[in-house]
Amino acid sequence: MADRVVVVGSSNVDLVMKMPRLPRVGETVTDCVFAQVFGGKGANQAVGAARAGGEVAFVGCVGDDAYGGQVVGNLEADGIDTRFVFAEKGVASGTALIMVGGEGHNYLAVAPGANYRLTPAHVDRAREAVAKAAIVGTQCEIRPDAVDRVIALAAELGKPVMLNLAPARAVSDASLGRLAYLAVNETEAEFLTGLPVASESDAGRAVDALRAKGPKTVVLTLGARGAYVAGEGARALVPGFAVEAVDTTAAGDVHCGALAVALVEGRSLLDAVRFANAAAALSVTKLGAQPSAPTRSDIEALLSKG
Repeated sequence: MADRVVVVGSSNVDLVMKMPRLPRVGETVTDCVFAQVFGGKGANQAVGAARAGGEVAFVGCVGDDAYGGQVVGNLEADGIDTRFVFAEKGVASGTALIMVGGEGHNYLAVAPGANYRLTPAHVDRAREAVAKAAIVGTQCEIRPDAVDRVIALAAELGKPVMLNLAPARAVSDASLGRLAYLAVNETEAEFLTGLPVASESDAGRAVDALRAKGPKTVVLTLGARGAYVAGEGARALVPGFAVEAVDTTAAGDVHCGALAVALVEGRSLLDAVRFANAAAALSVTKLGAQPSAPTRSDIEALLSKG
């Protein structure tokens, strides 16, 4: 379909420990709660987009271990097209260890596994999916050459790309110059610009510096404060929503997925960001990455209150 959101990126199995507080170095914290859930920045974005009401296809790699089939089945349960999820032999699926403290802050460690088997050749094998996209989303939890190829192929096919620079990594000038949307948080913005983001004026300066690198639109998420956005003739701090945070894992991923859906539906940039802010706010009220992605009805209910 021409209105499809296509996400190219990572998928993980997340092993989550919810604890009263995060440990200091060398300290053991007991009385924790364990959960095994599904994550990975790419898959999180895809699930976030699907639950926000989008038609979604996912492109990525899983291993030939027991987790690989579970990852695919979980995506399909949300109606996501997985025809271009490639099973790689002799490698484990991506795995993440996540510790979540009492205030929702977290420590994360990721073993990329099959995610690093996604090559430019795999991206080319998914050309059919990209050709049917209304927007293409990708992130930096896959190899840099794969990210570059996603952006180049989308440009070749005339498809807008949203890059979420997470985790923060160097991206070629050519790729940055081809982006329709660059989504970053404060840390990622500082990584690319060298400018700390501690205030709204800081955010404005960082966004200007980021747009000077080539992206047409920049969305700088600011946690509970919302998101500072510039592009398409709009420039504003779009406020967030007050919620009680349980776990901030995947909030940025859910934001990107929901933003992609809203843009595909033809909402204005500022309205689309507000929709994404609502989705991200709801996501931090639940434990886990993909389990926290809200439904369309939940997003609209929060928007109606604001």
